[in-house]
Amino acid sequence: MENVDVELGGKVDVQNTVQSLLHCVQNVDVELRGEVYVTINKCRPSIYMAPSIFRDLRPNSFDPRVVSIGPLHREDKNVKAFEGQKACYIHNLLKRVKNSPREKTLEACVQKVAVSIKQIKGCYAGIKAYDDTEFAKMMVMDACFILEFFYMLCWYTESDEAKLKMLLAPSIFYDLVLLENQIPFFVLKDIFLCTIKQFEPDLSLIEFIIPVLKFLNLFEVSIKIRNIRNNIYSTTHILDLLHQCYHPRFYTLSYFPSSTLHSAVELDRAGVNFKPNRDAKWPLAMELELSRFWCFTWSLGKPTIRMPVLRVHHFTELVLRNIIAYEQSYLGDNYVTSYARAMDMLIDTQEDVAKLVESKVLVNDMGSNEEAANMLNSICKEVAWLHIGHDEHWKKLDTYCNGYWPKNIARLRRTYFSNPWSIIALIAGMVLFALTVIQTFFTIKPPGNRN
Repeated sequence: MENVDVELGGKVDVQNTVQSLLHCVQNVDVELRGEVYVTINKCRPSIYMAPSIFRDLRPNSFDPRVVSIGPLHREDKNVKAFEGQKACYIHNLLKRVKNSPREKTLEACVQKVAVSIKQIKGCYAGIKAYDDTEFAKMMVMDACFILEFFYMLCWYTESDEAKLKMLLAPSIFYDLVLLENQIPFFVLKDIFLCTIKQFEPDLSLIEFIIPVLKFLNLFEVSIKIRNIRNNIYSTTHILDLLHQCYHPRFYTLSYFPSSTLHSAVELDRAGVNFKPNRDAKWPLAMELELSRFWCFTWSLGKPTIRMPVLRVHHFTELVLRNIIAYEQSYLGDNYVTSYARAMDMLIDTQEDVAKLVESKVLVNDMGSNEEAANMLNSICKEVAWLHIGHDEHWKKLDTYCNGYWPKNIARLRRTYFSNPWSIIALIAGMVLFALTVIQTFFTIKPPGNRN
């Protein structure tokens, strides 16, 4: 088996890399005999440390909790303990490839990585000088771990007991979406072809990873293969793939108002409704519905803001912060940043959260409305916003909310038409008032008095 020459004079010792990986797997074989294993192109870098302006606000949103992927967090003490577990995952993955000896499978994986070692290193910013052989071993080990982890939880149905014992699974899933904890997607694709594809020949990489994206999805909108199929080969990593799920199907000039939005409670007091928007063309679509004669909406009907249904849980902040950091420092679009800022403006207090929950445009699994409000209010702190368009609808909403009639009509509706008893009391009061007027009239002018 020959070494593979790489550009820039680098050299990957394929034989030593394979033997080193085999040694890890063989150690797992020895352990398994005594006990049953229980798992709990030249371009700017796309994998890097989050800018300090974001990282310093919430370091825990960018640091892996359980597992390190790639070189950026390799030396972190809190993930060192899990490094040995990766050998167990690669052992299980190689066992599934029954049509090839595991040494041959590993050789194919290492060869794939070796010929792209320069390109792979170019995907990372600010890494120490790794030996090519050491770096290739890291890439193969991490890619095999990710694929086996996804396969075991999303596709392998014969080991339900093992799934139940994977208490760390949620934390691992969210470790794999961190900006600083990524592996180039083309590496994942190459190792997928060398391993999973060998025993699941009808399974494509997109189909394989869709259940993962559904797990990570923050919105109550389905993620479909056709939404990401066209971009799969330009994907940089798993976080980028999740971000692509929130792209509009067609480019949009405007999404976010240039002026400040009123809070959810203020809008409600002005008579504005909130309703879920499950737009198949754009999961993050936020639209304003006004009557044709919007200046007289107070008399003809309520304006409605249709918006995506956000699920707020303890990992929502982590996902949003990493996508926003990726948008702000690498990409040219601001789709998720725009949505997060709109939510920041709509939510000032826990009463605003309660209103959005009541309107079914927000699902709060954090338990506390105040906690959810504080989290959503802090997401866009220090985030730069470059407005890319102008939306007349938002100006009309602002004009509507600042008008005299909408606020007063809305107050009248809340006071007298909010429930059946209020309506009955209003009608009874009006009838009583009418009877009082009639009685007063006939008291002053009796029917027999013609003068």
